Amino acid sequence: MRSLTRPSTAGVLGAAALALLTGCLGSSDSGSGDQDANRNSDAKKVELTIGSNSVKGGKSSAGATFLEDVLIPKFVAEQKGKGVDVTVKFQGDGSDDEVYKQKLSLDLSNKSGPDLFQIDGIWVGEFAQAGYIKPLTDTVGDEAKVNDWDGWKQIPESVQQLGSFEGKRYGVPGGTDGRVLYFNKKLFQQAGLPADWQPKSWDDIITAGQALKKLSGVTPIQINAGTAMGEATTMQGVLPLLVGTGATVNTDGKWLGDTPKLRQVLDFYHKIYSTGLGDPVLQREAKGRDKSFAEFAANKIGILLESDYFWRSVVEPKAGVAKMADRDSAVGYALIPAALPGAGVKGQDFVSMSGGGATVINPNTKFPQQAWELLQFMNSADMVKASLDGAAKITQRSDVNSEVLASDPMLSFIAEKVLPLTQYRPGLAEYPKISAALQQATADVVGGKSTDAAAQAYQKAVEAAAGGKDKVAGN
Repeated sequence: MRSLTRPSTAGVLGAAALALLTGCLGSSDSGSGDQDANRNSDAKKVELTIGSNSVKGGKSSAGATFLEDVLIPKFVAEQKGKGVDVTVKFQGDGSDDEVYKQKLSLDLSNKSGPDLFQIDGIWVGEFAQAGYIKPLTDTVGDEAKVNDWDGWKQIPESVQQLGSFEGKRYGVPGGTDGRVLYFNKKLFQQAGLPADWQPKSWDDIITAGQALKKLSGVTPIQINAGTAMGEATTMQGVLPLLVGTGATVNTDGKWLGDTPKLRQVLDFYHKIYSTGLGDPVLQREAKGRDKSFAEFAANKIGILLESDYFWRSVVEPKAGVAKMADRDSAVGYALIPAALPGAGVKGQDFVSMSGGGATVINPNTKFPQQAWELLQFMNSADMVKASLDGAAKITQRSDVNSEVLASDPMLSFIAEKVLPLTQYRPGLAEYPKISAALQQATADVVGGKSTDAAAQAYQKAVEAAAGGKDKVAGN
């Protein structure tokens, strides 16, 4: 995730932006305070708006096309069968994520905006704290009505985190992903390693790396590090390792500081990059991640920590950015082990991190009950399947995944084995700065600094980012 604020954004958000964004809801005149969740529940003429940072022919075109051309007509027809005349408008955008977020925030702060809107899961907590969104049970006004939706049974509890904050559901998660260890089976065979490799600890990863090191021209292990790779370092490196120690980056309202578990992660980076098991130069290059993709595809990297994106879009045999014609036979994948068996979060043996978005209801909507009906409809098995348009992608629903991923064992592996044990980033405003501090800590270690020096510098950076030492969990 890129930084969520930019100095240049303010100029975009003047009167013109406000004029563009208000009035979508028809409820901008709503007063503050609690509203009747059953307002207009019996209306026979309903107007709703769905907002998304997608646009036909532009950003996330497929998503915009689905919402506008498939979901809306089908929902309108369904409601017509119930005797309700519903008009649903699609409010698409194609902005940079940060600009979209600022536009939406401005809109919501003025009690306007679309009735339903899609946001990155990492924004949920921030929007909740700002009062822009409320728990679904508050907006819909009926705890049983929300919690009894049959769709929840098909969304793993771990995935429900995407639309949740402080134990409350604010929205329904959309598609998601998962991270695993990929390995090159051809190199493994040359190094005398098993084709069904599944490490059970970090030491097992190091041991495999040492065997691969004997092969000429091969980088044994690639785990993203440094600042050049940005959020990829955090999501494909620090956080999966951190949850493997049993820690999370934010616990009980405090940000992770210089703790033994943070140092455990930095020590692991040190083992890889100071002993020739990883390529430190790759971590400093602007295109280092892309280079790692190309090197893996060229049989020059043995082990790589990445998301299912790597399988679907990078080494995909026909259209991948680093095609591997023999991907299905040459690329292996394994769960990311905890530092030691049982040492991961919740006592897990294996861990992962995931990303994704959620659809939430604007608490100021004139039609909260109908908005909830639309939210359920768009997350039904039929609509989730339709949104894929024939593509094999991991969705939030287990029943849909079982069907659409049946022919892809790797994506099925993510859906069945990884999603039940995955974790998500905290949706808090300070997170991007904390993430940057984590990236710098790994950069320090890869650059030759000691774990001690890197951890101490990280502590100072986190205290500044979090707004004080009292908001950081240290030694």
